[in-house]
Amino acid sequence: GVFYEVVQSFPRVEENVEVDSFVSSHRWRRHSESLKSVNTNRASMGQDSLEPGGFTDLLLEEGHDNTTQIEEDTDHNYYTSRTYGPYDSTSRDLWVNIDQMEKDKVKIHGILSNTHRQAARVNLSFDFPFYGHFLREITVATGGFIYTGEVVHRMLTATQYIAPLMANFDPSVSRNSTVRYFDNGTALVVQWDHVHLQDNYNLGSFTFQATLLNDGRIIFGYKEIPVAVTQISSTNHPVKVGLSDAFVVVHRIQQIPNVRRRTIYEYHRVELQMSKITNLSAVEMIPLPTCLQFSSCGPCVTAQIGFNCSWCSKLQRCSSGFDRHRQDWVDSGCPEESKDKICEKNIDTTETPLYSTTTLLPTTTRFRVLTTTRGSTTSHLPTSLPTEDDTKIALHLKDNGASTDDSAAEKKGGTLHAGLIVGILVLVLVVAAAILVTVYMYHHPTSAASLFFIEVR
Repeated sequence: GVFYEVVQSFPRVEENVEVDSFVSSHRWRRHSESLKSVNTNRASMGQDSLEPGGFTDLLLEEGHDNTTQIEEDTDHNYYTSRTYGPYDSTSRDLWVNIDQMEKDKVKIHGILSNTHRQAARVNLSFDFPFYGHFLREITVATGGFIYTGEVVHRMLTATQYIAPLMANFDPSVSRNSTVRYFDNGTALVVQWDHVHLQDNYNLGSFTFQATLLNDGRIIFGYKEIPVAVTQISSTNHPVKVGLSDAFVVVHRIQQIPNVRRRTIYEYHRVELQMSKITNLSAVEMIPLPTCLQFSSCGPCVTAQIGFNCSWCSKLQRCSSGFDRHRQDWVDSGCPEESKDKICEKNIDTTETPLYSTTTLLPTTTRFRVLTTTRGSTTSHLPTSLPTEDDTKIALHLKDNGASTDDSAAEKKGGTLHAGLIVGILVLVLVVAAAILVTVYMYHHPTSAASLFFIEVR
């Protein structure tokens, strides 16, 4: 595995963590009708024209057929991607020239610009929606990617990333190499400038960037790609272009007290074609609707957005069951509740989805699982591959002392039963005491109790 050192991290990096992984399958595909609903707004960042000496100096000759340069892929389920070739003018519009931005907002990260396999936390000034979840912190790595996970561990390349070009880059080998970023309140741009591969310096320098916009769009821009990405060696470092997200499950290890195991399930990944990544190309990824956007039961259970959305009244949340809140979903008994798909009140269909809807075709998608253990020197592989079967995942969670709605109902029923028994016993004791007092007064008419009863009457 490839390990990264994380600096300026919050929360702090998990220590003594070992990561294991395995792959399962689970993939979806959308109909081509979703092409009609794609938002075609561009992330030009207010750049109607570019100054000489910037991106335009590298443009190729004009007069080519632009229509052959655009490729669109809807087989991502959570995102639609558009790839623009070097002859398409949109590639220029999507590139953000940081040199033209306000200098006080452009930050060169000193540590990342002079080290190898380092990562640093960066705060965003806006909420960035990623797979339907809002992020305010990211982790920028020297290896050409951004880590988006909340649990910071050393194996950042495995999952939960935004990777314009993940590879074994080492900014420390050249004085011209920098990692800098720019945040204007609606977008964050991270740029890797003139970085070289540590194990193949002679290939030349790479310059590329990732732009995260507050509407959820993600843009990869490429200015300098000296060789075909498919030729970059992955021997010492993974080479990836795309997105990934996962959810974390925490459960105890019964054999080791006070030790909990973290299992990171990669529930989705976007893999872009590396052969399309060239000089002056760009990729735009537009988010598709998810179950998390619905805030009430009716629109949730009737939504047709390509996911099997269910409503959990205990959490007041709409979900497909596979997102970053997976553990809360299982712990709260939501998989059992979601089987009914019935709302408590009349279904309200007045809520309008944030995006237009499409239908779903079932196929296969990949699952990667990472297991991290705190306080343990040995790794523990899961006993079975993760599936959509909520019961199998819930079995691990029961080790954590978590209760479901069914167990809560059983506890409530047991309490009522015990109360009924106590009430009956008290009533029997009162009746028995009354009988004994009556018998005593009958056989002892001169006793104080008998005389008191006669006086009262």
